[in-house]
Amino acid sequence: MRNPGPVTQKSDHVTRHLLLCVAVNLDVVCTLVTMAGSTMTWTLSVLLCLGLCWGPWDQVQAEFGPKLSIWADPGPIVSKGNPVTIWCQGSLQVDGYILFKEKSSEPLNTTITQASSHKTGFLIQSMSSYDTGLYQCAYSTGGRLSERSEPLLLVLTGEHSGPSLSAQPGPVVTSGGNVSLLCSSQSTWDTFHLLKEGGAELLQHKKSEHRSYERRWQAVFPVGPVSSSHGGTYRCYGSSSSNPNVWSQPSAPLHLEVTGKDSKPSLSVQPGPSVPWGANVTLQCRSEDRADTFHLHREGSLDPPQQLHLQDTAAPSQANFTISPVTWGHRGTYRCYSSRSSSPFQLSQPSDPLELLVSDYTVGNLIRLGVSGFILVVLGVLLCEAWHSWRRPHDAARS
Repeated sequence: MRNPGPVTQKSDHVTRHLLLCVAVNLDVVCTLVTMAGSTMTWTLSVLLCLGLCWGPWDQVQAEFGPKLSIWADPGPIVSKGNPVTIWCQGSLQVDGYILFKEKSSEPLNTTITQASSHKTGFLIQSMSSYDTGLYQCAYSTGGRLSERSEPLLLVLTGEHSGPSLSAQPGPVVTSGGNVSLLCSSQSTWDTFHLLKEGGAELLQHKKSEHRSYERRWQAVFPVGPVSSSHGGTYRCYGSSSSNPNVWSQPSAPLHLEVTGKDSKPSLSVQPGPSVPWGANVTLQCRSEDRADTFHLHREGSLDPPQQLHLQDTAAPSQANFTISPVTWGHRGTYRCYSSRSSSPFQLSQPSDPLELLVSDYTVGNLIRLGVSGFILVVLGVLLCEAWHSWRRPHDAARS
């Protein structure tokens, strides 16, 4: 472990301040050195002095070295009870790091680095609401203290049930088009937060609006004009103004898929576009381009498209989507798309539409007619019994 070099020449004001700091806190430092024995180095003593006298020193900290970076691993949005590590990284010539929380001038934690280390981690073993908030770090080298890093916000999730997330008009969007992501909940959330998986940065956050006739709180996040970069998995959270850094559980994931990358596949149906209720039907999606994934979507449905993955990616390729048995809910207009697993949210152009019809002369109708006839027969028998029961007393009276 390397001891810090002498303090470089600065203004007399800064030098006097540092000397005064060491003098005032000498008793504290000596006590700590005595308690820690040989493991307590002069470097740690300097860091402790800087921490104890941070208030005035913060006004005259030196500007030197590369900008500090700070991040959280596995991410700044942490489920309740899970561990998270705050990492600080500076230059190679660093004696130690200091971690600060919120706008406090007092150090939250300090570490002494190894001679070859240029970063250090501060572990939070079990995330709680107490640990949420803004964090910054600084480093010390040669008796000087760097500027603080950019702030890092730690957020706790999982305290309450999550909202729902949907896409309007649907989760499949043409490149250049527009889509709105709707986050809503029956719980009273003041703010909704929309995030995209794969990035720690907050995408958007909005104040909620109360829809009294629906008895729901919601926020609408417009997205567009849509490009391939907008494709991906989204989630939303809710929070209250009384505790803004404590969020709800995440919503179910919403997969936003962007079309228009490759030429359109073809879509056909076997045995035909008009089938009886309860029958089996197969929708065949065929692409002349190289593809390993096919998507089938029914227009107007808010559900994500069905997907089929192929082992063989050679062109041409085909996927068969089987619907068994067909019901009234399967009626509608279908389109299919192709994609590659390397870009799962970038789809081809849509196929020509295919309308699936469910015929009226169905097994279901026959079953319903049979049940209705059976009920009528039972009612007739009950009416006959009631009629005979009523006639018996009257016949006896006449006799």
